[in-house]
Amino acid sequence: MYEPIRTKSVHTLADEALRGLPRRTREEELDIRLAGHLTALLTVTDELRVLTPDTSLDAAAAELVALVARLTGHAPLRAEPTARRADAAHVASLHQRARMLAGNALSVATSREDEAAAETAAERMAAHGANPVPA
Repeated sequence: MYEPIRTKSVHTLADEALRGLPRRTREEELDIRLAGHLTALLTVTDELRVLTPDTSLDAAAAELVALVARLTGHAPLRAEPTARRADAAHVASLHQRARMLAGNALSVATSREDEAAAETAAERMAAHGANPVPA
């Protein structure tokens, strides 16, 4: 009733084409993801350092740089913070974003069983959580 398929499936061709490509391990993928979250957290921390000079933020930024360098093998690229006025709503939104990024980093660090990164991320969550968002 039906005519048999006479050509190879496109799915088998794709599988054959992908066999020679390099693959990353789960650990490598988690390293890349964690480095990305920590670099994003570093960017927000740098922005906060410009708007609200605080020595604890300087120490946190240095610790984040060391963690990213350990994960990637090189220091992270750092964006130049924007020169804005430090209005309360903007600073509060930066703290909220930093807390969210620290939570993401904590989740990945826990998954890859990286105690140093998990501890730093938890400290950053606590530090940024202490700054409430205005209603």
